[in-house]
Amino acid sequence: MDWPIQEVARLAGTTSRTLRHYAQVGLVQPSRVGANGYRYYDEAALVRLQRVLMLRELGLGLPAIAGVLAEQADEPTALRAHLEWLEAERARLARQIASVRRTLDTITEKGQLMAENMFDGFDHTVYKDEVEERWGAAAYAAGDSWWRAKSPEQKKAWQAELARLGADWQDAAARGVAPAGAEAQALAQRQYDWLAAVPGTPGSDGGGPTKAYFTGLGELYANDERFAANYGGTAGAAFVRDAMAVFAERHLS
Repeated sequence: MDWPIQEVARLAGTTSRTLRHYAQVGLVQPSRVGANGYRYYDEAALVRLQRVLMLRELGLGLPAIAGVLAEQADEPTALRAHLEWLEAERARLARQIASVRRTLDTITEKGQLMAENMFDGFDHTVYKDEVEERWGAAAYAAGDSWWRAKSPEQKKAWQAELARLGADWQDAAARGVAPAGAEAQALAQRQYDWLAAVPGTPGSDGGGPTKAYFTGLGELYANDERFAANYGGTAGAAFVRDAMAVFAERHLS
């Protein structure tokens, strides 16, 4: 049994143009081409397409996908590996959903937030490659080892303190506090002390973050929406950046 290209595109949530491109670059070939020029795909082609789409979901480019397919020629083994990753990701997302739902329900009902329930499913290791690229493998390894050595109670306390710091930044930004004022600079000092306590932070072995790292991190907060979300969005993150820049100029050489 085989399926025409339009049907495959519909089922896979892609386009006929994409499927033709996959064939052109050697990723997924149709099993046959009809007399009318239509392309058809059999079960083996569909299995290969499923693998390609899965690898695309993982963020791989087409050349990298071609390499993976060439190295992992045994499809059952490769699909089992994909399945394990998907199941782990599903479990992680389920924990995140439950965590956010608990927080929303608690806020709606004006209950007491429990810090230990707020971060389940949020994995710091997702930033591994980015940290290593920016600051080196040693920086990530030191921070990761420090975090894993903490007891569950210590992790909860640290996460709660970080949540309080983020909330205080957001509150100050919403009230229009001046970045150079005493209140904002006290928050910048707390930010500095927090970073200084994390092994692997550039400069932490010398007593605290360097000026370049501290100001650069402020720029990252303001320019990357993933981090800006921790401070209420781009406007709040810009306030954090400006306060950190003032602090660095005054206190860091």
